[in-house]
Amino acid sequence: MQVQPTTRNEAAIRQLVQDTVEFQSDTDRFTALLTEDVVLVNLVGIRVIGREALRKAMARALETPLANVLTTVEILDIAFVRPDAAIVSCVKHVHDGNSDPSDSLPSTASLTFTVLDEGDAWRIALAQTTPIHIQSDDQARFEESDSLPAARDID
Repeated sequence: MQVQPTTRNEAAIRQLVQDTVEFQSDTDRFTALLTEDVVLVNLVGIRVIGREALRKAMARALETPLANVLTTVEILDIAFVRPDAAIVSCVKHVHDGNSDPSDSLPSTASLTFTVLDEGDAWRIALAQTTPIHIQSDDQARFEESDSLPAARDID
């Protein structure tokens, strides 16, 4: 059963997602967007559990060439499963600023957030990023579309 969103809640969730992009290189501000027991699975499949563990992992990563990998996020859908919980479906665009293309990350991923209203703010409880690998013959069709291909669209 899907719950009808309120304009205020939908706007708050959109701002939360935008803040993840804006604060992606600011450990304290980024982790403030998360629940204490957040679960995050990144682009390469590494799972981190808990806000403090993520703070430490993020601080270490920002001391490496990963600091040159920036992302943008496009929201495709917000589905409220309860008045205080929503699933946010997104496309993540990865911009790898490092010079070695052989080590480059996938440029596009599906990103799903589970977000919770904790009373004072909406926060991310789960973030799952899955790389999208598109066959070369599907690339042109993908680039012409307004969104990612659905499973039914891929042979």
